[in-house]
Amino acid sequence: MTLFRRGLALIAAAITAIPAFATIDLTDDMGTPVHLDAPARRIVSLAPHVTELIYAAGAGEALVGVVDYSDYPPEASRLPSVGSYTRADLEAIVALKPDLVIGWRSGNPPVQIDRLRALGIPVFVNESRDLGAVARTLRRIGTMAGTETAANAAADAFEAREAALRDRYASLAPVSVFYQIWNKPLMTINGEHLISAVIRLCGGRNVFDSEDLLAPKIGEESVLVANPESIVASGMGEARPEWLDTWRRWPQLRAVQQDNLFFIPPELIQRHTPRILDGATRLCEQLDQARQRRAP
Repeated sequence: MTLFRRGLALIAAAITAIPAFATIDLTDDMGTPVHLDAPARRIVSLAPHVTELIYAAGAGEALVGVVDYSDYPPEASRLPSVGSYTRADLEAIVALKPDLVIGWRSGNPPVQIDRLRALGIPVFVNESRDLGAVARTLRRIGTMAGTETAANAAADAFEAREAALRDRYASLAPVSVFYQIWNKPLMTINGEHLISAVIRLCGGRNVFDSEDLLAPKIGEESVLVANPESIVASGMGEARPEWLDTWRRWPQLRAVQQDNLFFIPPELIQRHTPRILDGATRLCEQLDQARQRRAP
């Protein structure tokens, strides 16, 4: 073989060794098609829980922009902010030259998503309404970012942990639950909310399952009529909210009589990420306490 032909052969072998990425086509949680020419290398997140999911799926290195309160894992706090999830800065997003934006149906205004798509930026909209959706989202982020191995491992671990909690608690005697998001206005969640899925996982029953809105405002009298066996509050941070104990003004409530006024930090149960099972573990243990406090 001549030196020239040998050189051609080496070049051909080198070209063959370069990985050829197939295009990626899937649908988001709204049923909208998402097309990528190759795995995303510059991703912008439009919700704190989306940021956390991206890291959990092994794609944190591809993140180039996030929204305010994207504080987990800690390295997310060092990324450029493009505003809030309710009011993102379109110019700031475009300046980051993303090849993928991942949004949140319940948080991002639709016009915001439409404008990004009109600019030709692929947008995947996330909306988790059941625990299985967390694992499914991890897998799809892995597909879009080319981190399938890490994403599938995280999804498998999540599903195994969820199954263990379900096997242990879901079939126990039910405990009625009022989940309180906030006090002024008084807000809760309906049966379609992901937190209701956590409540069911723990053998609980959301007393406001039948409400029409995902996070409705209610009155104190509605809680008194429902007379839940337990009240679970979230609040704003790591500290138990003072307003949880204001229910002690109503000694006729079963939750008050049995001292079943519980607290779970919101980031452990209100973010649709693998850490929701940390919150689920706490809730399951709390509802088990409520069972044990029942009168013989």
